[in-house]
Amino acid sequence: MGLSERQKMTAGDWYCCFDPELDALRWQAREAVHQHNTMPPAQRGNLGPALAGLFGDVADTTFIEAPFHCAYGINISLGRRVYLNAGCTILDSGSVRIGEGSMLGPGVHIYCAEHHKDPELRGAGIEVARPVTIGANVWIGGGAILVGGVTIGDGAIIGAGAVVTKSVAAGATVVGNPARPIGSR
Repeated sequence: MGLSERQKMTAGDWYCCFDPELDALRWQAREAVHQHNTMPPAQRGNLGPALAGLFGDVADTTFIEAPFHCAYGINISLGRRVYLNAGCTILDSGSVRIGEGSMLGPGVHIYCAEHHKDPELRGAGIEVARPVTIGANVWIGGGAILVGGVTIGDGAIIGAGAVVTKSVAAGATVVGNPARPIGSR
């Protein structure tokens, strides 16, 4: 018997997102996200219990503002003192790792899925998951978009509204669409 669609997704192989196991995992994430987003802040604390139980690995000092959205949650790992401002979306078909002390501004989006270029295969739900890794003490400005396959080095700054399609070196500052380096800090 071959690999399941989830196993293919985890391995970084082409898989079909129209799959009962993946549907169930996305439904579980929707429930947890809804609970987090509708819970009074005083009861939610840094991280609502639904999200804490959903994520692959998360420090208890992580803070996620509502509203928040993720596709699966199980592929997200968040270090100590990570802060996600309101409106962040993480479509985590691939691994998403965010290092200690990193801050994401409002409306930051992280997309791991790359849909097939062939229209028939794309219509059949064929895609591949690309990981996103964000180092320690990274600052990502509001409205920035990170696509699958990028790594953001420690201490980097991503300007508001930037579209990051290539990896960013440690300590670099990038802005624009597509994101490109600007002078030193």
